Amino acid sequence: MSALPPNLSGMGESTARTLSLLTLLQAHRWWPGEELADRLGVTTRSVRRRVDALRELGYEIESTPGLGGGYRLAAGTRMPPLLLTDDEAVTVAVGLRVAAATGIVDGESTALSALAKFEQVLPPALRERVNALGRSIGSRPPRGGPVPSELLGALALACRDHERVRFAYTAANGVETRRLVEPHSLVSGDRKWFLIAWDLDRAAWRTFRADRIADLLGTGVRAEPRELSPEEAAEFALAASDRKVAENATAIMAMPFEDMRAHFGPWAQNASPVDGARTAWPFGGDDHPTMTTALAWIPAGVSYEVQADRAYLEFLHDHASRMLAAAEASLAHLNTPAT
Repeated sequence: MSALPPNLSGMGESTARTLSLLTLLQAHRWWPGEELADRLGVTTRSVRRRVDALRELGYEIESTPGLGGGYRLAAGTRMPPLLLTDDEAVTVAVGLRVAAATGIVDGESTALSALAKFEQVLPPALRERVNALGRSIGSRPPRGGPVPSELLGALALACRDHERVRFAYTAANGVETRRLVEPHSLVSGDRKWFLIAWDLDRAAWRTFRADRIADLLGTGVRAEPRELSPEEAAEFALAASDRKVAENATAIMAMPFEDMRAHFGPWAQNASPVDGARTAWPFGGDDHPTMTTALAWIPAGVSYEVQADRAYLEFLHDHASRMLAAAEASLAHLNTPAT
């Protein structure tokens, strides 16, 4: 049996276990009653009493009777007592949508997970306000087609709960298929969302662009989680990106290939060893300023040269000269004694 979480251990035992029950219900879409009782260290009868207590507080909890029965947290007719006003709840939901849509490094998956959990209990009237505000707030547009936040939320829940789902998928060549998959994770890359999933019909990992997914249906079937590291998931997303950049160049850096791969992780895709001490790393972008930002990721102290057409090399030379002049002027100002 599980002990109470440390942050709840100072409360009365009954209150603490009720809040622990709420935490568990928010963590998964459905829980067997016996498993909840075991995790809380109580009887199934005690679980029923605590479920009733949460219902009195405004939480909509659905139950399935019988030997294999269980509980799930559902959206109710009003907002549960999260110490938030309706306006605050709308603001939080909109903020999470913007954070997820803009692809914040190391933060988009957290924002999406929080958004999925939050919208799971958001009443329909408030969800409509969130949708209206979300459409009016500008953010960096995706490179693919628009992806409804409701779809992203549903996919995030399926990943969280390891629930098999069916959907219609349109490939890059326009061919439409029906897929049955076990979702693993959502990954953002190149301003697109990708679903990494195990395709049951093909018995292999597949990557699906979220903007090409339609008619998503949950099956209610939970699958055993399959092992896939975050780095592997990111590599799948990178490999699936069909974007063609307008400009290309290659950095030849004084860094052994294995060291370069360890430092750059999934961003080392398409890199190749030149010899035992140097690595060739292709990079690109929509324009010269955009592609130049890639050079900032080369580690300090690592020398490199750039192979590109004359237009980009001239741009890079001018850009670097102006940056150097600006830095020297600022340093001279800082080193000038005050009078």
